[in-house]
Amino acid sequence: MSKPTQTTRERIVAAADELFYQRGFEHTSFTDIAQAVKLSRGNFYHHFKTKDDILEAVIAYRLSNTQAMLAAWETNSQDPESRINHFIHILIMNQAKIKQFGCPVGTLCTELAKLNHASHTQANAIFTLFKDWLQSQFIRMGYEAKANTLAMHLLGRSQGIALLANTFKDETFIEHEVAQLRRWLSTLKKSAIHTDDNTLRGH
Repeated sequence: MSKPTQTTRERIVAAADELFYQRGFEHTSFTDIAQAVKLSRGNFYHHFKTKDDILEAVIAYRLSNTQAMLAAWETNSQDPESRINHFIHILIMNQAKIKQFGCPVGTLCTELAKLNHASHTQANAIFTLFKDWLQSQFIRMGYEAKANTLAMHLLGRSQGIALLANTFKDETFIEHEVAQLRRWLSTLKKSAIHTDDNTLRGH
């Protein structure tokens, strides 16, 4: 449902975002989006001339939302472990949709790669945003040398969880895997603390 303060263009982008996620970019038509926002095709073309124009707006919309979410985690969490746990918790927050449609970022990137679409690199920027942010959190945890590896591992693990949950339509699998990720992160924190203690003692 659109917010009262949304402009017509914002309503179109929000509707396209949801339809691209649920049906895929290739299988969503101008008519589908126009019907979702209850616009005539003439009014629709006033805002967007091509579906590629809408795709660029959707990717920008997702990037903006992701940046805002990461900024909120930075503000509302006092330590890197808590912030990373927010990232892990996305799987729980969206488990019903993930079970039905998969990961919105992963599915779009995969589809655009198969289509060899010019916007594939733009869509990948969302993954890069997550990777760089996770890397910065692992550095703060004391894993500067391994931060990129740990960030890529967590990204890859979360994508694998989303893929299998969607394949087998299993929300319980998500809960089990999220619990394992939380334990893994807790172990990393304890290991970092132990290393710091040994450093202080001169070991």
